[in-house]
Amino acid sequence: MNEVISLDQQLLLFLNGLGSSTFDPFWLLVTGKWFWIPFYVILLYLVYKAVPTKKLIFVLIFIAIGITISDQLASVFKHGVERLRPCHEPLLMGKMRLVICGGKYGFYSAHASSSFFLVSFLTILIGKNYRYLPYILVVWAFIVSYSRIYIGVHYPGDIAFGAGVGFLLGGVLANLTKKVVNRN
Repeated sequence: MNEVISLDQQLLLFLNGLGSSTFDPFWLLVTGKWFWIPFYVILLYLVYKAVPTKKLIFVLIFIAIGITISDQLASVFKHGVERLRPCHEPLLMGKMRLVICGGKYGFYSAHASSSFFLVSFLTILIGKNYRYLPYILVVWAFIVSYSRIYIGVHYPGDIAFGAGVGFLLGGVLANLTKKVVNRN
C-alpha cells in the first residue's frame, strides 16, 4: 500500500508541477462551480430537447438525487478515510505548487465524482440524441478533475476513485431513470 501512496504522490508532484503562476487564474476559474453555469444551462437545454416534457421532471429529480448522493458520499469517505489533502501533507510541503487549499481531508474528489456522474448519466440517457455529447462530457470531466490536481487539493488517486464512483452512480441512476420514465 505504501508503494501505491508513493506513486500517487509522485504523479501528483509531476502533474501539479506542470503548472505556472501564469495559468493559475484560469485553473482557479475552471475548478469553481460558477464558471460552469453556462455549460450546465446548455446541458439542461439538451435534456429538455431530448426528453418528453411530461417526463422531464423525473429526469431532473434523478440528476439532483445523483449529484447529491455523489457529493455526500464523497464527504462520508473524506471523514471516514481521513486522508490528508496534498496541500495539508507535511511530506509534500515545499515540493508542490500550492494554488489554494481546501478542507483537511480529500479522499475522494466530489468534483470528479459529480462530473463523471453527469458523463455516464447523460450519455446513457440522451447520448444517442447528440453524437458528440459523450466526448464533450468526458473532456469536460477530465478538465474539471485535472483542475483539482493542478491547484493542489487532490491526488490523482482521489480523482480516479471519485471518477469511478461517479461513473457507476450515473450508470445505475440513468438506468433507474429510464425505467421510471418509461413507466409513466
